[in-house]
Amino acid sequence: MTSAPPGVSRSETAASSENGALVTPITSGRLLAGNTLWNLFGTCFPILVAIACLPVLKRSLGTDRLGVISLAWVVIGYFGLFDLGLSRALTKLVAERLGQEKSEEIPALIWTSLALMAGVGLVGAAITLLCTPFLLHRLLKVPVEIFGETLHAFYWMSAAIPVVVATTGLRGVLEALQKFRLATAIRVPMGVFTYLGPVMILPFSHSLASIMAVLVLGRIAAFLAHLWACARVMPNLSSGIGFHAGFVGPLMRFGTWMSISNLVGPLMVYFDRFVVGGLISMSAVAYYSVPNDVVTKLTLVPSALVGVLFPAFSATADSDRSRLIFLYECGVKYLFLLLFPVTLVLIAFAPEALRWWLGPDFAQNSAPVAQALAVAVFLNSLGQIPFAHVQSCGRPDITAKLHLMELPIYMAMLFWLARSMGIKGVAIAWLVRVALDTVMLFLFSWQLLRENRFVAVRLPLLTAGALACFGSVFLLQGMIAKIAVVTGLSVVAGVAMWFRMLSPRERNPLTLRMLRSPGAVASSANCASVPGRQ
Repeated sequence: MTSAPPGVSRSETAASSENGALVTPITSGRLLAGNTLWNLFGTCFPILVAIACLPVLKRSLGTDRLGVISLAWVVIGYFGLFDLGLSRALTKLVAERLGQEKSEEIPALIWTSLALMAGVGLVGAAITLLCTPFLLHRLLKVPVEIFGETLHAFYWMSAAIPVVVATTGLRGVLEALQKFRLATAIRVPMGVFTYLGPVMILPFSHSLASIMAVLVLGRIAAFLAHLWACARVMPNLSSGIGFHAGFVGPLMRFGTWMSISNLVGPLMVYFDRFVVGGLISMSAVAYYSVPNDVVTKLTLVPSALVGVLFPAFSATADSDRSRLIFLYECGVKYLFLLLFPVTLVLIAFAPEALRWWLGPDFAQNSAPVAQALAVAVFLNSLGQIPFAHVQSCGRPDITAKLHLMELPIYMAMLFWLARSMGIKGVAIAWLVRVALDTVMLFLFSWQLLRENRFVAVRLPLLTAGALACFGSVFLLQGMIAKIAVVTGLSVVAGVAMWFRMLSPRERNPLTLRMLRSPGAVASSANCASVPGRQ
């Protein structure tokens, strides 16, 4: 007789075997580590394709048509966020039911959520259709010669919105089941096609309507692929087809607060550029946006990790708090170890890098912005762990209320510092907001998980030490001095954190072999994978 996997009882294993399914501990450390890498790959690879395709599109279509396509990409992407938070709610509730061993409820939960998201998507499509003529006539300066094809392109884009919204929900199901390898196998071709699709149609047509039609067909294919993937990992998915009113309340309660965060969060992230353009100058927008775009790419790492940890947190929040604390601490510690030396390098060498890349003018104007934003991104990255934890505990209202509280304070500070200090002041306002947000998130998270002594005692000391190191590097002059100090600090701090911050069970960064606790949650037979590890 085969032994049960760690964290799974023999009875559970037997039950799974009877149904021909494979029981998978969805909070296994090795699984989470591998899924983080898959998630990061799925995010980064399409960016490389975009770098190659955008010059081709610009030469073939011209700046105006490329601008319309870029705007369409943004609109479609944001409608994926503005789904009333239902996709995130679905991820949490599916993972929660796995942790509570109530997997028989999951098919009905999925179909109910998809019905709600389809309704939200149809409303979004109708609004976009109705607003398109006004948008093109009054707000966007669309050249007369491409106005007709732009109008039809926006109509095609409107048709894609319900599909995009529903796809985010299905991807949330795969994330809840920790099937990131399977999700990435769909996400990468979808992301690549977003940029490669318009290039492929160029020999046949340069019309924006044709290009947008191809992109919409790609989104439909992505939806069908996600639906197939969900059916593959849940053979009983078809058993729950229908609308089950009992799930509407939990989905909407969580999703409504999430939608507030989805609305306010991006506003605080991107509004600074409009302030720079309105109060300073358009050249200042370039000096601010370039370092902003480069430095904030670091958030891809914590975003990939948090995308994996959120369903794991949801599955263990009630059933295995010791496992939750372990995953929480590992997330913070590994982010700290990864981002501390990178932040040191950015702060120290931002002037030299910008001078080599874009010239002395950019170095003079943009280096202080890059340095301030590097510290902000470091703090923001750490704060994503408590952000995911608070929401996984069923308290998205905390993060939404925090964002609503921060918004007027940040706006006032942003306008004041932009007027008095220029783009340096804008970067400082961003840093102060992020620092406040991170401190408050850790505080609220600790209130929900008071057993986590690392957050209460050691993390504040570590963060203070890191900020002191950042400040000392900022004051350095001369390349040799910078290289020597950055190298020395990185080595000394790395060794100290390795032996003082990490416990023995956490000191294997090459494989990230986190120990499996006896309470590791297992997906049950109805929601387990078919043979073949994902």
